[in-house]
Amino acid sequence: MNRNRILHPAHGWQYITIPLANSSISIKTYEAKILNIDKAKKSTIGKLSHYKQQAPYFNDVNDIVNTAFDNTPDELLVDLNISALKVVCSYLGIQFRYRKATDLAINYPKKMTAGDWAPYICSTIGATEYVNPIRGKEIFDKSMFEREKINLYFSSFAGYTYDTGKYEYQPNLSILDVMMWNSPERILTKMRENTTLDIPQHETF
Repeated sequence: MNRNRILHPAHGWQYITIPLANSSISIKTYEAKILNIDKAKKSTIGKLSHYKQQAPYFNDVNDIVNTAFDNTPDELLVDLNISALKVVCSYLGIQFRYRKATDLAINYPKKMTAGDWAPYICSTIGATEYVNPIRGKEIFDKSMFEREKINLYFSSFAGYTYDTGKYEYQPNLSILDVMMWNSPERILTKMRENTTLDIPQHETF
């Protein structure tokens, strides 16, 4: 939730990290607070600076990062992440509609496993479809969605390799890296071409 991977200026990749004031596995997602948002912004911008001489879209991405931090209303990590999603989606021309789970006033059962959250929330808010990344497939029981008349899908994305100038290409980096080297139109085209939705068979994963 508070780190991502970008190219390292010398070799391989490195993390950009947002230090937290209350980092702990015992806190809830919405409780995570940024230690110092101004320092986090400065550090992130600094770690992206080596792209400047090589990446054709450096200025655009640099503006995106600045906007994401500047539009964050408080020191909650979730609000920084929402702000980042807003500006990235706007840049790429993707519609972004969202609701924070904490604003839904849902009364959750006391004991829930990782695979219980999605069908319960979908049922509570009246959703009829749920899409999850393919890597999370094993935690879900399709029958739980079927009982609530919710269509379950898993999205997978075929690999996309792009030119990274003098740097050696590294797979599975942040969208920040993708945007450094590709136009918004190119990114959107590859997202559409390389994304597929898989419908699970009648089985429990």
